[in-house]
Amino acid sequence: MQEITRILHSLPIDPLTGAISVPIYQTATFVQDAPGENKGFDYARSNNPTRQVLESLIATLEHGRRGLAFASGLAAIDCVLKMLESGDEIVAVDDIYGGSFRLFTHVYEKFGVKVHYVDATDPQNILKVLSPKTRLVWLETPTNPTLKIADIEAISRFAHAAGALVVVDNTFASPALQRPLTLGADIVIHSATKYLAGHSDVIAGLLAVQDEALGERLKFFQNAGGGILGPWDSWLTIRGIETLPLRMEAHCRNAFAVARALSEHPAVAEVFYPGLSTHKNHSVAAKQQSAFGGVVSFTLKDDTTEAARTFVTNTRLFKLAESLGGVKSLLCHPATMTNKSIPSEKRLAAGVRDSLIRLSCGIEGAADLVEDVRWALEASGNNRMESRYAEATTL
Repeated sequence: MQEITRILHSLPIDPLTGAISVPIYQTATFVQDAPGENKGFDYARSNNPTRQVLESLIATLEHGRRGLAFASGLAAIDCVLKMLESGDEIVAVDDIYGGSFRLFTHVYEKFGVKVHYVDATDPQNILKVLSPKTRLVWLETPTNPTLKIADIEAISRFAHAAGALVVVDNTFASPALQRPLTLGADIVIHSATKYLAGHSDVIAGLLAVQDEALGERLKFFQNAGGGILGPWDSWLTIRGIETLPLRMEAHCRNAFAVARALSEHPAVAEVFYPGLSTHKNHSVAAKQQSAFGGVVSFTLKDDTTEAARTFVTNTRLFKLAESLGGVKSLLCHPATMTNKSIPSEKRLAAGVRDSLIRLSCGIEGAADLVEDVRWALEASGNNRMESRYAEATTL
């Protein structure tokens, strides 16, 4: 069965009315027949019918058994970290999302949780720092923003042998392209704000697990912490997921065209895209992903913040904004935006250089996006500061 068919027909028809769209149960509480006797719902923080459909859907997409929905991707990450105790350790990718780094460093380290950051492109680097205290191996693959690829299957074998759980942030690939649970991971995390919801109109986070006992443990922390996703945002995320495979085809097609154009441009120093044969772990990405995603990052030969600023303020289709994964193309300068919470020495060591630019390719025409990038590169190379709206009549 094709993925689009599987997604659409995993969504239930409303048994009460026959509604083909999942109903939005906008309620805080549920009437009980008698004390403790209800229809499976008592209070919306604990469970809600609309959210329950989304949670079942992400479990289905990731080939897991339990899903959980949160008010943001960071709320989902926080739920996982609540399993840790003082003295526990995490081994994490060095090129990590700035929000995860901030949560690890400024919230959980003060409680005695230690984090080791390593280059996970070589599984041996993970093996070297695993210890009896390691509780979680924290992967992003592809990473944000330099799109490093980690071998989930190989790293999972090492981690499990050491008694650690493997957590994979699958935001950049989405379950349309990669399913970490089938490769040995224990927990999959999504910022559903990005590709899953897909329209830059909702903040949401999702978890999926295979093990029922682990799912119950995380469910306890979800309910205890209360960072749940509301019914309206759950419905928006469900609606976005219905078109996920179709959108991802366009995202991937456009990103490959942009990556190839960037790799041929004289002003560009290096292009980071797993779909290029020059990518360090292209073969690993080809093994564990069905396609290579919609994000492209690159550095300029003029490796300065000023050159990057000129580029990001001279595009006409790519809009300068936080986030990614929406139908409209976005771009950002990680050093001063998404990764600014990471100390510069750690940021640079992980490959996030001053001129690094991250592009989130939307579903516009590929030729239009390539032309937009070339226009901005010309502006950057000549240090021109035209308005991003210059020649708007040609669009």
